[in-house]
Amino acid sequence: MTIAKQLGLTVAKLRPLGDIDRPEDLGLWLQYRLKTPDIPKVSVIIPTLNEAKHIKDTLLSLMPSPVEVIVVDGGSKDETIEIAQSLGVKVMKTNPPRAKQMNLGATVAQGDILLFLHGDTKVPPQFLSHIMINLAKPGVVAGAFLLEIAEQQWELNLVSRGANLRSTICQLPYGDQGIFLTKSQFEQIGKFPEIAIMEDFTLIKKLQTHGKIAIASTAVTTSARRWQRLGIIKTTIVNQLIIIGYYSGIDPDRLAHWYRHIK
Repeated sequence: MTIAKQLGLTVAKLRPLGDIDRPEDLGLWLQYRLKTPDIPKVSVIIPTLNEAKHIKDTLLSLMPSPVEVIVVDGGSKDETIEIAQSLGVKVMKTNPPRAKQMNLGATVAQGDILLFLHGDTKVPPQFLSHIMINLAKPGVVAGAFLLEIAEQQWELNLVSRGANLRSTICQLPYGDQGIFLTKSQFEQIGKFPEIAIMEDFTLIKKLQTHGKIAIASTAVTTSARRWQRLGIIKTTIVNQLIIIGYYSGIDPDRLAHWYRHIK
């Protein structure tokens, strides 16, 4: 301090600060650093179709983080578009399927990193820190979050635990877990295949041939609607049958038609 004063520098004592070696400690630092030109920017792409019930909560969970948010609507008949526009995010329109919507959003995205988020899914606090930390790990080409289901039922807790085990052990997250990767990596592997169903599964399987899929230590929260609509056991069985059908070579359009009929 004495030398600093002799050099004419202003000196002040600060209270001791803790380390910032945990994701939750990096939040404020990252909020600032993301505003500087040398830090990768993040674009959040949200495909929607009649998400008026959930889209506001999804968008609010992203704020006030310094990210670009792009809602790509697939023909909603409710107030999804109006709600998104009222919150000041970019809204685009195209035809389904969801893969086409996400690819369109990625095409116009300005960010170096893309986060694909479902319209009924909320991100956790400090989600940006977790994205940056996981993508910086050696050999990682993409990542996703753990899954939490909004309704607190023991049966749904089992579902989320199973999903999280699958994700961490098999490196196989699904789209409702918020998939993130660099835009350059996304373009390199050819984007989402524009098929009617299983686009997220196909993307992850392709990414696995390029490197590791990291799973963040925190969870996104998704709505329980699909489990409530069909029932937990039936939904689980249907999901597994879709995967078996996909691996058996059944056309995704046919699988999607069957899935819509079941719903």
